[in-house]
Amino acid sequence: MNKRLWRIIIGAILFIVAIVIDVNIEWLNIALYLISYIIVGGDIVMKAVKNIFRGKVFDENFLMSIATIGAMLIGEYPEGIAVMLFYQVGELFQSYAVDKSRRSIAEAMDIRPDYANVKKNDEVIKVDPDEVQIGDIIVIKPGERVPLDGKVIEGNSTVDTSALTGESVPREVEVGHEILSGCININGVITAEVTKEYGESTVSKILDLVENASSKKSQSEQFITKFARYYTPIVVIIAVFLATIPPLVIDGATFSDWIYRALTFLVVSCPCALVVSIPLSFFGGIGGASRKGILVKGSNYLEALAEAEIIVFDKTGTLTKGVFNVQEIHPEGITKEELLELTSYAESYSNHPISNSLKQAYGKEIDNGRISDVEEISGHGVIAAVDGKKVAAGNIKLMKKLNIPCYEGEAVGTVVHVGIDDKYAGYIVIADEVKEDSARAIKELKEAKIKQTVMLTGDTKNVASKVAKQLGLDKVYSELLPGDKVEKVEELLAQKSAKGKLAFVGDGINDAPVLARADIGIAMGGLGSDAAIEAADVVIMTDEPSKIATAIKVSKKTLRIARQNTVFSIGIKIIVLILSAFGIATMWAAIFADVGVTIIAVLNAFRALNVKNL
Repeated sequence: MNKRLWRIIIGAILFIVAIVIDVNIEWLNIALYLISYIIVGGDIVMKAVKNIFRGKVFDENFLMSIATIGAMLIGEYPEGIAVMLFYQVGELFQSYAVDKSRRSIAEAMDIRPDYANVKKNDEVIKVDPDEVQIGDIIVIKPGERVPLDGKVIEGNSTVDTSALTGESVPREVEVGHEILSGCININGVITAEVTKEYGESTVSKILDLVENASSKKSQSEQFITKFARYYTPIVVIIAVFLATIPPLVIDGATFSDWIYRALTFLVVSCPCALVVSIPLSFFGGIGGASRKGILVKGSNYLEALAEAEIIVFDKTGTLTKGVFNVQEIHPEGITKEELLELTSYAESYSNHPISNSLKQAYGKEIDNGRISDVEEISGHGVIAAVDGKKVAAGNIKLMKKLNIPCYEGEAVGTVVHVGIDDKYAGYIVIADEVKEDSARAIKELKEAKIKQTVMLTGDTKNVASKVAKQLGLDKVYSELLPGDKVEKVEELLAQKSAKGKLAFVGDGINDAPVLARADIGIAMGGLGSDAAIEAADVVIMTDEPSKIATAIKVSKKTLRIARQNTVFSIGIKIIVLILSAFGIATMWAAIFADVGVTIIAVLNAFRALNVKNL
């Protein structure tokens, strides 16, 4: 950029000198113009020549070279140099805009670690993250970036995950916790065992995803590429006809006048504004989304989000936390505390998620000396002696097996029935919790004019209906197997309009077939979900369903900017092309129609990066 800036400055000074100083020697005046032109536009002419030999004839370098050299040949030196000078100013501004856009994304995704502190034989050495193996022990000091994914084996700290999730609230980590590459250790010294090589780590996958996102073009970008391919040769042919035919058929018409018009026509026709600003708009949109913890794998998926009509959700792990917790305790003849305590003790030897939920709700250390004669009955539950009392905890089948009359009504969740000394002591309801963010997500999607919000789940009808009602979903389908989910998505795909899109939101692990079948697969990736990053088109790194509405807003804003640039650029060019053909527009108007429009379009494209007030 510095070289181009200096060329513009020196060329501009010589250009001004040639205009202002009245030199009587004509050849010296011409020499100043030529030197100015070579300094300012020599590289453009060289690119045009090289591209001709490569088979790329009709590009912006060719158009600018032909137009400006033609102007010089008919004696319009100031205008020929001015066109090239302003074109280079536009290119300089455009380069700055693209660089700034890339830097903004790089800052938001500045997660590449420079080194890793590997502990070997009580000695800590700095090595490249690529050289670290699975099982190596690494030390992360306060202020350092976590270089690889691992498990904390010593120390505790808080870590800043904002580069991965876009969230500013730090996470607490301690022994046994997973820690992800790309996070920043804030206060304590942590020792961790590496669980993934650098190439498979979270930071590596995210960087690869963002860097390759621009390779998948949107329909708008594909249109511009095709448009430029056919448009450029057409305008060159029109310019040739404009320069040669009118002087031959119109009385009094001169070649110099019509060649000037044709050259002006060529300058106007350069499609720079479209070729640069449309991809830059999508690049900015992808960067803006990444700042919010939303990773979009390509411009095509960003564009598709704007056309979403139906959003289909998986339940567990997507709208709910995927973690079972005690929701209700209904004792009979004893207190809630006693029922929970005895049930937790009876279930203490099991590693079943329900048993773990009971122990977590009890919250106290289990004294194994109080438990004896534990008998686990497959598909029924467990029977154990706690403080000499016979405690039976399990499903309704266990109660019937023991001939204990129990509650047989409906409950939303998994019911653990409890019998003490062959008498019914009550029941405990364990259920998955709805995410705090889910109701807001559905509300915002409806505000974003999404026609249908649907939930698919393998859970029971009463559980699914309660969640759907609580969140305000339009439809719910329950008790589905993975294959059934694909069938339901097929049915829903038939209900959308021709241009509309269906997005499926899942956890990216169990829902891979449905994610693949939907028009847009959105994974609630969370921190470190490899399957989510691999399977989906869009990954919500924060695990917040409300980010789906944010992604749609970013998409619509990006598409709106791209369309504005398309209409503005083509509209101005058509007007000035017509005016130039009739000799009304001068080369200066052509400069505005090319360079001015490009600068305005690039500035507008820049807005896609701003996602603060969505």
